[in-house]
Amino acid sequence: GLDAVKFQEAVRIGVTLGEATNRARELTNSPGNLLVPETFAEEARELVSDSGIQVEVLDEIAIRDLGMELLLGVSRGSVEKPRLIVMRHEPKHPSSNEVLALVGKGVTFDSGGISIKPADGMEQMKGDMAGGAAVVCAMRAIGRLGIPTRVIGIVPATENMPGGRATKPGDVLTSASGTTVEVINTDAEGRLILADALWYARQQGATRIVDVATLTGACVVALGKAASGLFGYPDKWTERVREAGMRAGERLWPLPVYADYKEQLRSEVADLSNVGGRAAGACTAASFLSAFVGDTAWAHIDIAGTAWSEEKSGAQPKGATGVMVRTLTQLAEMTARQ
Repeated sequence: GLDAVKFQEAVRIGVTLGEATNRARELTNSPGNLLVPETFAEEARELVSDSGIQVEVLDEIAIRDLGMELLLGVSRGSVEKPRLIVMRHEPKHPSSNEVLALVGKGVTFDSGGISIKPADGMEQMKGDMAGGAAVVCAMRAIGRLGIPTRVIGIVPATENMPGGRATKPGDVLTSASGTTVEVINTDAEGRLILADALWYARQQGATRIVDVATLTGACVVALGKAASGLFGYPDKWTERVREAGMRAGERLWPLPVYADYKEQLRSEVADLSNVGGRAAGACTAASFLSAFVGDTAWAHIDIAGTAWSEEKSGAQPKGATGVMVRTLTQLAEMTARQ
């Protein structure tokens, strides 16, 4: 049988993860007029700082100083200023030299920008920061559980709006890494802000990176709501991420990042185009991101289909699911014990 100490510990972990998941749901369900990048950053600070996590919020000036033109390019059309939320979990006695970076897409409302979305269902785009919410709330759980892995959580937060100053299709932006991007479609904005955040994760010494994002409708076409898409390399790392998902009860299904997909991102005027046409949309998006992680072990999780539930069932209310909070926490735990 299970002894009392182990039982209490199991309950503590379960309660911590359940509470963190619910917090992620609350954030994701928040209307776009209440949760703007600035308030998202404040909420994040509040959610993690009592868990012993250090928080730094970079404003638009700091973002500009870092040369994050992709993040700035997405935020240009909005009156709301962007934020880069950086959270650090520094255990007193880390179990290894690994530094795990968790990067979450934080688009607090996505209108599509100049490449505007159809009106039908656009209200759900208040949830385009579900990946960012998962990262913030996983950091909260990691801190509370005292997991002995060094973890950095990074969330680029912005709105994507059409406006007089908005980025236009055909514009060329230079990422913080120096890679130039031709913006063919302003609604492929998640990959732009993640590109700058992934570069930043490497600057901060990350040895392993996982990004979580409601990235592509194409992933929903491929997998529906039954699983999140999993991309990355090396295979050993993506397999570990998948195993973390299995243990956490969150399905991840591997999809490829073949070199062929890079061909679809060719641009006449820049290093990369931000979209690759209809074919393999989830894979070309992942391929775009791979250009900003170099040879660092990296996994990309597309939660476009799993971040939101149309009906309630079992432990899942209607609306935001808080997906990936448990998987990311489990992954930090597994990284400590590898």
